[in-house]
Parts: sequence; C-alpha cells; structure tokens
Amino acid sequence: MYKYQQIAQSLHQMFTDGTYAPGALLPDQEQLAKQFHTTRITIRKAIQLLIVEGVVYSKRGAGTFLRKDYRATTGGISPIDQPLGTTATQPGHKVTSKILGFAARMPNESEQEALVICPTDPVYVIDRVRYVDQQLFSYEHTIMPTAIMTITEDMLKGSIYAALKAHGIAIAGSHRTVYAIKATEEDVKAIGAALNDPVLVIRQVSYSVEGEPFEFSESHFPYENASVTADIELDPRQPAK
Repeated sequence: MYKYQQIAQSLHQMFTDGTYAPGALLPDQEQLAKQFHTTRITIRKAIQLLIVEGVVYSKRGAGTFLRKDYRATTGGISPIDQPLGTTATQPGHKVTSKILGFAARMPNESEQEALVICPTDPVYVIDRVRYVDQQLFSYEHTIMPTAIMTITEDMLKGSIYAALKAHGIAIAGSHRTVYAIKATEEDVKAIGAALNDPVLVIRQVSYSVEGEPFEFSESHFPYENASVTADIELDPRQPAK
C-alpha cells in the first residue's frame, strides 16, 4: 500500500472516531504534511482519493471539508462508482445519441456545490437520449464546466468520456447515488415513459485524477431496462452482527 493510501485510511479513521465532525474543515495540506511526516504532494494524493470516494470535497479559497452526509465506510471505490459511461458499459454494442439540448449558462447553487465552482463559472447543459443497438436505453442530463474543454455537438453524438480522455483528462472515479422516482413530464418526452411510471435515476459527480469534479449528471432509465449490479466485499475484520 502506498503512503498516500495509508494516510487516506488514517483520515477515514479520524472521520469515524469523531475527530472530525461531518461538515468540518480539515487542516490545510501543509499542516497535514507535518502531522503525517510526509510531503504536500503525498497529502494531495490522499485528499484526491477521498474526493473520488465521495468522503470530502474542496472549495476554492476555503479548503477541504468532510461531507455533511458522511457515513463511515471501509473505503475504496466500489464497482458502482467506477467511471464508466454508456459506451464503456455496453461493449460490443452500437451506442448512439439523440441530442435534445446543448447550451451554456451560469450554474445554479446545487451545480456550484457539486462541481466546486463559482457563480460566475459557466457550464455546459447537455441533454441526450442514449440508444443501444437502436433500442432506447436512457435519458441523460449533464452539467460540465466549460473550462474543462471545448465540447462540440459531434462529440455529444459519441462518447463524452472518450473525448475527455483524448483531450488528456484522466478520469479517476465517480460518487453516485441511485434511487427511483415517478416519471416526470421530461421523462415522458425523452424516454416515452408514462407519467408516474417508475424510473431508475443514477446521479453522479465524476472526478479527474487531480480530484477536480468535471461532471454533475443524472441518468434516467425506464423500468423495463433498469437494473444495478454491484459486487459487495465484506471486511473480515468487522464483527458479525
């Protein structure tokens, strides 16, 4: 295990034992480097790992905070949090997109918080319907800072993640929330769901290896083809309940 991984585990323990309360501001990287007898680069990598795991978040000019909704976990990126888009999760199949909307505007408060950006940082607003082998798969609503890279409609017809990687952006992981809703008017228009039908939603914030959030999105799946699969590994050190 690398030094930064050990430090991330130590910080996890501090979050769990109450050393830091949910929402607390962490010491700056220089202080943490002294505390763990290491370099700021190593601390930065540890913080990046915790950001990708959805444990902490950073605010420009303010510092790094433990998430207010933090719950103790064993750490690590679960399979459901792997940074895979529709193209990557459907190997061997033809994935196409229908662009419903593509524009730029200033972010709202929830987008600012999720992407750790300022009110004056413009974002792309992308609405697409995805098809797998010409069969409807999902409706995606994506918010991305325009500072990440220039995005074109041609890119949206294919894989945004592939375009990011080609631009030199290395993707580390995603923090995801999976839940169900009743179909909205937007779902009726986008995926042909009947109003109030069940719809699976995956909301995610994706991060680069530098710990920079670059995507805040929701994917809506009609119940006919909605499923989530994850491999759960139990920690043998934990006592049975």
